[in-house]
Amino acid sequence: MGNLGAMDYDLLSHLDSEQRAVAENLSGPLCVRAGAGTGKTRAITYRIAHGIRVGAFAASNVLALTFTSRAAGEMRSRLRDLSASGVSAHTFHAAALRQLSYFWPTAIGGQIPAIAEHKLGLVSQAAANVGLSTDKVTVRDLAAEIEWSKVCLITPEQYVACAEAAGRSEVSGYNFSDIVGLLRAYEEVKTARGVIDFEDVLLLLVGILLDRPDITRMIRAQYRHFVVDEYQDVSPLQHRLLQLWLGDRKDLCVVGDVSQTIYSFTGASSRYLANFTQEFPGATVIELVRNYRSVPQIVAAANEIIAPDASVGAVHLVSQLPSGRPVSWKEYTDDEAEATGIAEEIAHLRERGIPLSSIAILYRTNAQSAHFEATLASAGIGYQVRGAERFFSRREVREAMVAMRSAARSGMEGSLSENVRSVLRQGGWRDVPPQQTGAVRERWEALAALLTLAKEMEDARGAGLGEFVAELEERAQLQNVPQLDGVTLSSLHAAKGLEWEYVFLAGMSEGLMPISLAKAEAEVAEERRLLYVGITRAKTSLEISYSTSRGGGHSSSGGKRKLSRFLEGVWPHPEKPLSRSTSYRQRRAEEAERFTQEHPEAVELFDELVAWRRAVAEEIERPAYTVLHDSSLRAIAVIKPVTLAELGRIRGVGATKLAAWGESIVGIITRRDSEALEEGK
Repeated sequence: MGNLGAMDYDLLSHLDSEQRAVAENLSGPLCVRAGAGTGKTRAITYRIAHGIRVGAFAASNVLALTFTSRAAGEMRSRLRDLSASGVSAHTFHAAALRQLSYFWPTAIGGQIPAIAEHKLGLVSQAAANVGLSTDKVTVRDLAAEIEWSKVCLITPEQYVACAEAAGRSEVSGYNFSDIVGLLRAYEEVKTARGVIDFEDVLLLLVGILLDRPDITRMIRAQYRHFVVDEYQDVSPLQHRLLQLWLGDRKDLCVVGDVSQTIYSFTGASSRYLANFTQEFPGATVIELVRNYRSVPQIVAAANEIIAPDASVGAVHLVSQLPSGRPVSWKEYTDDEAEATGIAEEIAHLRERGIPLSSIAILYRTNAQSAHFEATLASAGIGYQVRGAERFFSRREVREAMVAMRSAARSGMEGSLSENVRSVLRQGGWRDVPPQQTGAVRERWEALAALLTLAKEMEDARGAGLGEFVAELEERAQLQNVPQLDGVTLSSLHAAKGLEWEYVFLAGMSEGLMPISLAKAEAEVAEERRLLYVGITRAKTSLEISYSTSRGGGHSSSGGKRKLSRFLEGVWPHPEKPLSRSTSYRQRRAEEAERFTQEHPEAVELFDELVAWRRAVAEEIERPAYTVLHDSSLRAIAVIKPVTLAELGRIRGVGATKLAAWGESIVGIITRRDSEALEEGK
């Protein structure tokens, strides 16, 4: 045990005192209340690895449960990095489906019915059978209500009373009695088609565990130690299944944050986290409050927003990072001005060498992305809309995976990153990104993301090509997409669990935050938590903005907007709303004045470079700042590079821009130098 102890000490030395307390507490029940950015995944993965190292439990006896396939894949990857392979880390649905599929022939007989990937067709038929509308919007709303009733363990007979008690609103104008008829018709349609849905996977397993003690004993013998991440999102159905998995045992570690409960409308409930010590008397409770993600200014804003939830267990975060830049607050005249202002800020960051993949624009509803997509595209700024693309369905990605699989079988030698680079080059990929935008650039970015992932795996655990191929295949199955080099556009719900260096939180006005549909007190409280989630995605820089009107030709009547109620008292009073480029012009004026004072001899060259940039921008039909930013032009005017090599060393002048305009810029400088020499003769 001496060697094990030494190894274990080295492992736990990477944790702070609270995280270490989590890792060392190996017998449940354990409740970890972890605020945003406090390293909860780190704490629980180290706990699992530590428990395996000291022999507290075997890897095969651990079941770690998450709420997304991406989170499950990340957990398995982290455990492999800690030499803790063999742990079952799955979503509730994936774990239940594995068990249901295995025991179905014994418990029911025959093969498990097909699982309907989408229930909208089933719901549409059921709605038609009971005389309800079958338009797409209505069917989607009806499907959501069916899911809510099932995950809340509500039968058709109980629905009216439960819906009234929960304060549910009417669905698409239909009363609760209409929904009861729909619930029954939906089950009949499934039976007639011989299919089950995703909720049935959990419900049927619950039924088998209740009816077959022999099967229940087998599953409990296999899984003896449970870890549940994001415990604030557990539904009554998931909680019931967890109870049956546990039996009378107490080996349960849960991790969650009541401040990040944002899925109540789907049936998730934070009461299981809030009342954990009542369900498990004597449970150990550990709070993680040290935030390692965000600078103090961002953490302070998050704490202020979530303060009203302190009475229900919200933790008060304490940033562990040095002081950073203050939160930026921007009020714009309309949506177009907001989108343009944010795009200009992003262009400024890009010119400073900030990777686009470290920037995100977050908003309340998916419909808000359109303005940002159009504006970023016109500015030549790459972006990806979270949840909109299927990375592993791209042709170039599929072909690259086939090529790498073949290379792995051939026993290709060398480092992982160089092997992957070699395979990609054989397929036509090059290290330098193409000058073109659109599909050509997207293809390059997708393959570059594979190389970045290879480098990360090589650095983390010295992975080889075979392991890399296995990782890609697992990620493809789970749609766990590697990081792409583009600004992320995401709704606040889709952003949960992610983080970026620079975050623009847009559209923070009444009607959008909180959303106008949120009427009840509980619904408004959830909107506040959603804003908290958005703020805590930012690491280094956070800009919060809203526009005072919709704009775009819409009449002012009914289009006037007010600041979100959640930001009243937090938001500093702006002088006046910013129009399309006011903030950008203000910054340019300040920088120009400082430049003139510090480098008066470079002003004329700078002015000529600005004129050249304007002509180029008109020719390529792009905003001027996408050619070269003012900061780059000023550096050129001061340094006066006379070779392409010298010019390429200036920040903001990458390989693509150097190839496109390098000779023109150097030509301007050398011509001016020649003219100056002639005048001096």
